[in-house]
Amino acid sequence: MTDVPSRGNSRSIGPLRGLGALSVAAGAVLALNAAQPPAAGASAPAAPVGAAATGAGAGAVLVSVEACPATGRMCGAPRHNVVLDGRPFTLDARAAGPLDLTLRTGGRFADVTVTDRDGRRIAGAVSADGNHWTSTVPLRADGRYTARLTLEAPPEAAAARRRPSHRVARLELRTPPAAEGERLTAAFGPSAGTYGVGQPVTAELSHSVPADDPEARRAVEDALHVDSEPHVEGAWHWVGPSTLHYRPRAYWPAHATVRVRSALDRVHVTERLYGGPSEPLTFTTGDRIEAVTDVAAHTLTVLRDGEVLRTVPVTTGKAGYRTRSGVKVVLGKEPTVRMRGDSIGIARGSRDFYDLKVRWATRVTWSGEYLHAAPWSLDAQGTEDVSHGCTGMSTEDAAWLFRTVRVGDLVRVVNGYGEEMSPFDNGYGDWNLSWAAWRRGSAFGPAASGAAPGATALRPAL
Repeated sequence: MTDVPSRGNSRSIGPLRGLGALSVAAGAVLALNAAQPPAAGASAPAAPVGAAATGAGAGAVLVSVEACPATGRMCGAPRHNVVLDGRPFTLDARAAGPLDLTLRTGGRFADVTVTDRDGRRIAGAVSADGNHWTSTVPLRADGRYTARLTLEAPPEAAAARRRPSHRVARLELRTPPAAEGERLTAAFGPSAGTYGVGQPVTAELSHSVPADDPEARRAVEDALHVDSEPHVEGAWHWVGPSTLHYRPRAYWPAHATVRVRSALDRVHVTERLYGGPSEPLTFTTGDRIEAVTDVAAHTLTVLRDGEVLRTVPVTTGKAGYRTRSGVKVVLGKEPTVRMRGDSIGIARGSRDFYDLKVRWATRVTWSGEYLHAAPWSLDAQGTEDVSHGCTGMSTEDAAWLFRTVRVGDLVRVVNGYGEEMSPFDNGYGDWNLSWAAWRRGSAFGPAASGAAPGATALRPAL
């Protein structure tokens, strides 16, 4: 990369090679304008130490802008050195990574503030020696930024020149539009409405972001925001390359408002992929409803905000068709559903085959586990397990439960004999992961130890 000729009397000092790999945003064409001369009556800035040695004139500040690949290795491309002496110039740079500014004329950065066109501050940090400022995230495409540099000269230099020890310089930066082509967007779920306190937030990405690109995953996750009133601690978990779930550490509070939005638009995700606009989502939660099936006691107890509403006798899955244990979330409700044995591999003509129209069915797995009316098993309800995996009860109790629960409410199965509900492959089993395990699925969480929690083979049960 060569230096771009300066405009007017401004200068671009020759490149310095072999420097650290901090860089400007991918594909960026930066238009930088030095600060205009101070207004009449304002204090003139002091000449920086070392300006003469570098070719910068009196009163100039020399700052280098990195344009190297963000690989963590030594640069193979030059830095571009910018003389901020009140005269504009243009610098072209095409690379990947965060914005890095390095002071070349002695002294140190006392402060660096970079804001976008809406006045929002871009996060960054000054190095311990005060010579570098680096943004913690890449700049967005098609953005306009203002950098305000507060410079502190060495005490001996300020005293020798009888000038103020601090001065301020400005840079105006512009990044080009993202290249035509792919845009990464997120579709959030559930849809707007009121849900139970167990409802996870889902984000379906328009493009895959593989696990072997943790930097891209962090860029995506950092741009997906979930806020609730009242506030609770929560985190995203990567279920797959294009799917994330978000849940609180515990359940959502009752009567909360949850707002989900994406700040991906124009974010540089990978070398060829930028974020695009996504529709925000707002939903609320209702009462905290929990339906607890005690398999050993053959009872179902429903609680609202911790108070028992009703306890009813039930039957659950018999040997070979045991009801899954653990925490499930209501997925939907169907007034009538047809259930057939061959949908779960039971052959027609077998003693276990069935073909029934079932009333008041509350679904908790995609493979067909429900809580529903089972008038044919009234004699067994409360005493033994005779179902093919569902939780059966009287028609009256099932209708009451159907009216009481909503999508997102919690269904817990305790003291049972079945396998644990899997986290992600058959409904919302998210709550069966400990908080530590959930955090390991975040791009910002602690490194996973061993294999990440994965999906188990589906075992449909009715």
